[in-house]
Amino acid sequence: MESPLLPTRLGGLALLLLLGAAGCERKIEEPIASRPLDPSSVAADQGSPAGGKARCIKPTLATAQRSTPKGPDPKCPKDDEASPPKLRTGKVTFLPVEGAGGKEIPIDIEIAENEHDRQRGLMFRTQMPEMHGMIFVFGERVEHPFWMHNTCISLDMLYIDEDGLIVGIEESTPTLTDETFSAGCASKYVLEVNGGWTRSHGVKAGQWVKIER
Repeated sequence: MESPLLPTRLGGLALLLLLGAAGCERKIEEPIASRPLDPSSVAADQGSPAGGKARCIKPTLATAQRSTPKGPDPKCPKDDEASPPKLRTGKVTFLPVEGAGGKEIPIDIEIAENEHDRQRGLMFRTQMPEMHGMIFVFGERVEHPFWMHNTCISLDMLYIDEDGLIVGIEESTPTLTDETFSAGCASKYVLEVNGGWTRSHGVKAGQWVKIER
C-alpha cells in the first residue's frame, strides 16, 4: 500500500504478464533467454539491467534476525472496504541454484498492478495459503520501501529486479507497523509471501525467478 506520507509498504524470467492496460502502467518484458542460476556467479554479471553500475544485492543472512509470529495479529482492524478487489492471478517460479540439486518451486500469486491495489496490498488479511503470494508491479526501477500498515500477518518481502533476480529479502516483517522495510537496491517488483516462507524453502537473495500470468 502506498502512503502520501510514507514511501511504500505494499503489504506487499519467462515474464508473461501483460499487465497494465492504462497509459502509464508498464508491460512486463518478454522472457529473458538465459540467466546464471548460481548466486556466486552474479558478481560476474556486472551492471544493472540499465547498464553502468555494479549489481546491487543485499545478501541473505545465515541466521534469521526476526522470529515469525504464529497466526494473525489479534489487534487486526476491520477491513474498511465492503468489497475487497479481486486481482488478476499468475504464478512465480523460484529457479534452483545450479548444481545444488534443487527443484523449481512454483507459487500462485495475485497481481497488484494499479495504485489502489498497491496501496491496499495484503491489508486486513488474517491468513494466506502457504504456496501463495502477492506481487507488486511498478513503473520505475528504483528502491521501494514497504510498510506493514493495517497488515495483520507477518510477511517475507522479496525485491525482484526487472530481469528476475532477487536483489534482497526482508524476512518476517512485524505486523501493524508503519516502520518501513527495504532491500536498499533498485527493483521493479516486490513479492510478498508468508513470513518465514523463504527461509523454510531455501530461497535467498541472488536467486532467480520467472513470472507468468
